[in-house]
Amino acid sequence: MPSFRAVLQITGLRPGNPPERVMQAAQEALASRHLVEATSLDIVRGVPQITLRFLVEGASDDDEAALARESAYAMHDAVEEVATTGVLRVLRRRRGKWLPV
Repeated sequence: MPSFRAVLQITGLRPGNPPERVMQAAQEALASRHLVEATSLDIVRGVPQITLRFLVEGASDDDEAALARESAYAMHDAVEEVATTGVLRVLRRRRGKWLPV
């Protein structure tokens, strides 16, 4: 199964939502479609970002990438309900490197 990462900048919380709800929303959205292998929260150049690594069912490269992007967008939409967001990136693991899809 190919491994992907969804990396999403978090620029703020919506009123009434605790910080931990951001990762919960992201994880719930992705886990409803794929196996989530790992999650992390990092601060990159002063901006928080969440990263979720997940597996996509094997198919053609194009189909796998399309499924990963679709799932990352669903994750983005779920997070937007509790936080404001910035850039979303989707990456695929190839020969030991993470490459944009």
